[in-house]
Amino acid sequence: MSAVDALKPSYELAVIGAGPAGMAAAVVAAQRGVATILFDEQASPGGQIYRGVTTTPLRRRELLGDDYWHGQGLVDALLGCAADYAPRSIVWAVTRIGDGFELAVSRDGVAHLLRVAHLIVATGAQERPFPIPGWTLPGVMTVGAAQILLKTAGLVPGDGTVVAGSGPLLPLVLAQFAAAGVSVDAVLDTTPRDRRWRAAWRDVIGFATSPYLAKGVALLRRARAAGRVVRGVESLEAIGDHRIERVRYRAGGQTIELACTSLLLHQGVVPNINFANAIGCEQRWDEVQACFVPVVDAWGASSVPGVTLAGDGAGIAGARAAEAHGRIAALNAACAIGRIDSAQRDAAGAPAQADRARWLRGRRFLDVMYRPAPQYRIPVGDTVVCRCEEVTARQVLESVRLGCTGPNQMKSFLRCGMGPCQGRFCGLTVSELIAKERGSTPAEIGHYRLRFPIKPITLGELASLPQTEASEQAVVRLPK
Repeated sequence: MSAVDALKPSYELAVIGAGPAGMAAAVVAAQRGVATILFDEQASPGGQIYRGVTTTPLRRRELLGDDYWHGQGLVDALLGCAADYAPRSIVWAVTRIGDGFELAVSRDGVAHLLRVAHLIVATGAQERPFPIPGWTLPGVMTVGAAQILLKTAGLVPGDGTVVAGSGPLLPLVLAQFAAAGVSVDAVLDTTPRDRRWRAAWRDVIGFATSPYLAKGVALLRRARAAGRVVRGVESLEAIGDHRIERVRYRAGGQTIELACTSLLLHQGVVPNINFANAIGCEQRWDEVQACFVPVVDAWGASSVPGVTLAGDGAGIAGARAAEAHGRIAALNAACAIGRIDSAQRDAAGAPAQADRARWLRGRRFLDVMYRPAPQYRIPVGDTVVCRCEEVTARQVLESVRLGCTGPNQMKSFLRCGMGPCQGRFCGLTVSELIAKERGSTPAEIGHYRLRFPIKPITLGELASLPQTEASEQAVVRLPK
């Protein structure tokens, strides 16, 4: 089905997020006869990993690689199934109504209400904050943002570009740049030297027998053509008056400055937990991935009845593992709704469970290998922590010394986490800063406690909500 122009007042299942997990979940649920609606903020399906797969101007497959074009099959399956698909739609509030939920959804500036029996939250991953001095200067952006520009508009970095950071995404993007004929001035590898093999050797057998080994070797070989690599970078700073002009780094006992016009930063991805957090799903601190992740069982079921989590939003595992997880979550939802029993769920889910286990094999090796160094996660001095409210690391630490005990109290002190991003870009940093200052752990300090609306909305959107019981029962019409 293509994008719908009308929604029913109720569905059995709502899937939030049209990445690999969300698309796979919607297809499997629809195949099981579940009345399903898939909501996504973007104008076309694909999520971040398959962003623009139906609209990209880059039609030469070798530029973005076969893994990217795998997403076309998922999109085709979604658009060919019986699930309703609502792009440009933001689910900004969820309310428990009896055994189900009422969703508040905005599309093109108009808000609507509808009811569902079950939720699958597939909000995916986001890039980890990289709070170095100068990271808010114009000309500094994330590697993921640069990749989106490449996928959706065919735009590539110009002369004077430096790439800095670590993680599996870096070789992929550099290989894509190289395929497009782009070279960068330097690649500053921030992976700690003692981390590269020493900490990960226990997991090397799993990695050697995983699908990642051959892919990783091929990517590293192609990525070398993108630019000169400097390894063991111990510190990093962006310098400039009104925009970035230079990058200062320290490696091999020397401090070096490079002139540049743009700096692309990346140090891995973390689960996008804001939606699950606001619903009330239990979370835990993952010491290996250095982030908070929701607590789920083998089927993706969360601590909140009727809410199943799927894909990287439930723990970073990669696109193909997320796709399998979406199928698993859909079968769990179909069972919870009553379309199938637990025996049917288990039998139908066995291939997806095996597929996910295959793609998870070797993942811990990557997590250990590329765990960001503390100095790139826990800033000092006047480095900005909360970009929305322009709060610095120094201010956060001063508040702790004044008696602030956690992230939620920090909101009262400094308004951290209360800006438009709702803590997406400062949550991890604030928790780790507080933990370090108090001699505690992020697990003990905790994360922001989030409230709906999960995304900024206008008074006009609130005013457009149904005002009477009769209007709530009417079919919600959405603009095409």
